[in-house]
Amino acid sequence: MQNALLDLAEDYDYPLLNFFWTMMLIFLWVLWFMLLFRVIADIFRDDDLSGWGKAGWTVFVILLPFLGVFVYLIARGRGMGERELNRAQQQQQAFRSYVRESAGPADQAEALSKLADLKNRGDITAAEYEQAKAKVLSS
Repeated sequence: MQNALLDLAEDYDYPLLNFFWTMMLIFLWVLWFMLLFRVIADIFRDDDLSGWGKAGWTVFVILLPFLGVFVYLIARGRGMGERELNRAQQQQQAFRSYVRESAGPADQAEALSKLADLKNRGDITAAEYEQAKAKVLSS
């Protein structure tokens, strides 16, 4: 029984350094695929690149992945960051625009505030205030 356990332990001998090396290779493999997908996504998202250019870069990156990705990063790497920044700014602007539209126009809030101010100072009567308020809210 003891010999069988020793034989089993010898079969599964995997030093700690080999474990770290395997983890490093897995990390680099995942990193490589992230970079590859990022480059391919950038190729298709670039509006300045023609259809033939996109096809050429895609074929280059797929057929010779290491060389293709490194050449793409050297040739168009700066533009990748700029395009990503522009895309993020457009998304932020679209989000702010959506929030402004959802919250309602600020002009109504300003108009109601001015009407309340006029009523509190006595410049308009309560009936005039209600009429103006209904008009502002209906528009």
